[in-house]
Amino acid sequence: MFHPVLRAFRPLRRLSGLLILFLSLGQLMPAHAQQRPRTTNAPADVRPAPKVLNPPAPVAPVRDTTGLVSGSPDSLRVAAGGRKGAVETTVKYKAQDSIRFEVQNKRAILYDKADVEYGEMNLKAALITVDYSKNLVTAEGAADSTGRMRDRPVFKQGAENYQAGRIDYNLKSKRGRITDVVTQQGEGYIHAETIKKNSYNELFGVHGRYTTCNLEHPHFFINASKMKVIPGQSVVTGPFNLVIGDIPTPLGFLFGYFPSPKSNKRASGLIIPTFGQAADRGFFLRNGGYYWAANDHIGVRLTGDIYSGNAEDFGGWRGTAEMQYITRYRYQGLFTFNYSSQPTERLLGTTDANTNPAFNIPRSSQTFALMWTHTPVPRPNGGRFSANVNVSSNNYFRQNSYNVRNYLTSAFQSNISYSKQLRNAPINYSVNLSQSQNTQTGTMDFTLPDVTAQLARQYVYDILGLQPRKFYEQLAFSYDLTFQNKLSNSIPARQINGGAIPLIGGANTAFVMPVKLDNIDKLLRNSQTGMRHNFGITLGSYNFAHINISPSVSYNEIWYFKRLDYTFSETAKAVRVDTTASFNRLYTVSGGVSLSTNFYGTIVRKGTHKIQALRHKVTPNLNFNYAPGTSKNDPAFQLVKVAGLRDPTTGRLYEEGQTYRTNEGFLFPRYNGFLFGAPTTTEVRQLSFSLQNAVEMKVRNSNDTTGATPFNKVSLIDGLDFSTGYSFEKNDSFRLAPLSATFRTQVARKLQITINGNFDFYQRDSTGLAIDRFLWQQDKIKLARLSTANASLSYQFNPSQGQKKSTIRRDAAPVNDPQLGSPRQLNPYEDYVDFSIPWELSTSFTASYANQGPLPELPSRPRKSAYTAATLNLNGSVKLTETLRFGFSTNYDFINKTPAFTTLDFTKDLHCWQINGNWRPFGPTRGYFVTIAAKSALLQDLKLSRNRTFLNY
Repeated sequence: MFHPVLRAFRPLRRLSGLLILFLSLGQLMPAHAQQRPRTTNAPADVRPAPKVLNPPAPVAPVRDTTGLVSGSPDSLRVAAGGRKGAVETTVKYKAQDSIRFEVQNKRAILYDKADVEYGEMNLKAALITVDYSKNLVTAEGAADSTGRMRDRPVFKQGAENYQAGRIDYNLKSKRGRITDVVTQQGEGYIHAETIKKNSYNELFGVHGRYTTCNLEHPHFFINASKMKVIPGQSVVTGPFNLVIGDIPTPLGFLFGYFPSPKSNKRASGLIIPTFGQAADRGFFLRNGGYYWAANDHIGVRLTGDIYSGNAEDFGGWRGTAEMQYITRYRYQGLFTFNYSSQPTERLLGTTDANTNPAFNIPRSSQTFALMWTHTPVPRPNGGRFSANVNVSSNNYFRQNSYNVRNYLTSAFQSNISYSKQLRNAPINYSVNLSQSQNTQTGTMDFTLPDVTAQLARQYVYDILGLQPRKFYEQLAFSYDLTFQNKLSNSIPARQINGGAIPLIGGANTAFVMPVKLDNIDKLLRNSQTGMRHNFGITLGSYNFAHINISPSVSYNEIWYFKRLDYTFSETAKAVRVDTTASFNRLYTVSGGVSLSTNFYGTIVRKGTHKIQALRHKVTPNLNFNYAPGTSKNDPAFQLVKVAGLRDPTTGRLYEEGQTYRTNEGFLFPRYNGFLFGAPTTTEVRQLSFSLQNAVEMKVRNSNDTTGATPFNKVSLIDGLDFSTGYSFEKNDSFRLAPLSATFRTQVARKLQITINGNFDFYQRDSTGLAIDRFLWQQDKIKLARLSTANASLSYQFNPSQGQKKSTIRRDAAPVNDPQLGSPRQLNPYEDYVDFSIPWELSTSFTASYANQGPLPELPSRPRKSAYTAATLNLNGSVKLTETLRFGFSTNYDFINKTPAFTTLDFTKDLHCWQINGNWRPFGPTRGYFVTIAAKSALLQDLKLSRNRTFLNY
């Protein structure tokens, strides 16, 4: 092995430095190079050295006494003070066998795994030859004993790699010739019989092939007789055709243009649309448009669909505008706007026979969807602005989307917020703009704005500068301020006493107002504005004999800027309701005390056992809350006398009622349906009790060999909780609250079981209404009656979970939501497919029970089933082969006895291609997709699709 190093003095581009290197080594250091051994029989020269006549002075230059040298001095001049060398940086070269210098032939040859490195250039081959008489560098491979080529030349310059059968490069003209070359340009690979490279680093190929398959013999390629490659920009070809599996196809064109931008450089370009035929709207072009890379921070994509329709009837169109922006270490976001215009009737007929309706009639001809996400990078002591906006027409996703999540979701929320923590101060604030909508009911609620300011908990001793003491060190207070202005297109019905008292003013039934410009005034009049002040007072927590006592006091104040005024009309025998603008201040005071403790029951087995111990933990909690009641002078209510008005259900005068006589009239709420509600009218004296249970066992760890963790804790019962309450208010009819019970456990860390139920303690009459008598007071004594119950069970069969040696770890799936730069895919199978998991299955079962009461079944009144819901959900996948996976998702409703939203899919990995299929056999989104496509995003339009869905059924 030989490693000489020369230092650079004079710049020279690319491989010209290699020529100077070998030229210098060949003439200066032939004695130091490893040369092949030579044999000779000539005897050594034993004659004495000739005497030098007229020697030069020691400091004088050497004279040519023979006259053989004339003209310019020695061209090498490597002595000090001579001309500088031409190597511009350090050059390293090596060969596994030997390096041979042929001074007579002016050649240097590197044998076996030759490697030359010069700056950012690197050349490797089995044999490298430098002929400095012709300024030519040649690199080639070598055949092994079987005749197979090994160590083929590999030339690397920066990010570009070239693998070839032979490389010839002229250092003087800076041109090269590469035969049997393979090089990567962006995501594509170029194979060519011969490539010539000019001084501008451009490549010209003959009999070339362009592909995204990384195999030496690719599965498919674009075959062209001539091509030109501009590295980092594009690949341009002459006439070409597509070859799949070595089978030429007639698919091609007169020329080809394939962009191959560098990985760190964005590029603009056209987005080729897909074509097809919709059974209801005619022929279409879908997802065609243009992508514009404005700069390194912003990208814009404009795409659209157009349908031909039938005769003079236009089939409609859809447009999408997307803009993605990103600034590293600061923020990123995506803005999307979709607009669709389509006919509300079917333009083309069909002769299909189908039990399901073949056509979903659009409810709106013009729909839109607006989405915006903005995510900042958190910074210390800095404000945070974020946005998550999702606004759409009620029918947009059901008429234009095949995405399961968007199709089934009926409620969407939007929020734009700014929050900040003040530096060196215990104060933070936030400003929010929020919106929510329900696409089924058409309701939309806007909160413009929602301002919140908070003062963190402040301790009294710290503010007063006192030393902390036990009796007051926990005294603290906090403050929260909330201001909201809410608009809604849902107009509630105004009713008092369940509609028994007739009203004048307002609507008797609720309705939804369309959101449009003509209704802005009505929406503003229906707005609700309020401000809430919460003062939290902390009195501390104290322990007495294993019992924790925590007293609490709270003070809340609400400000409203309008109220409801009531006036009884003697003529109409009804109450008139008016909304008046005014400043109104309401307040509530409440207090309470909480007692809690923990106690344990433990069973420990003597000796050594697999199950060593059991522990039962019980946590009882007792709370008492008190809040004063309101009086007839309370500002939250208005006293109204309704003389002569009768109850329509009983026919009695309201004046004869006990509540009316006590208050000398009715107390009507002035802030019914307002933002923060109104204080309660009755005094609160409530005692609440809860009991929590948990059971664990200690199991010996058979895998522990060091004694560090001899036992493992295993939960048998995660929770068995009970809660109820009792009211001490004498006017309450049902003082004992229902008993709530919840059971939670986990079996083998895979089976999740949750059961909860509510038990009632009061009797019911023949109509099912509760009466103020306990169940144990009836003839057939009963402690409680189950009123409602819910059960949920879920199990996951997945070999990627657990601690066994056979466990297959599953990597996190990448994000596969459509991103900017790739058109919106009309495929339901864009999710991540992990072929390393042999199979997986997830199942869940939910059931609900509701006691229907004692009402008997009649012909005109069928009795409903006590089981209100029972559904089974199944989803999973199985790997049939190393490259084929089958998946499914379905559920079954046992109450309606129908399956719902079933989907079957498969994926076949073909190395550089992939086949995907999806089938939804029934339901409103029934249909199928089958697509075979190239994996590379560069050739995303190279695919064959067959589909029939509700969008083109």
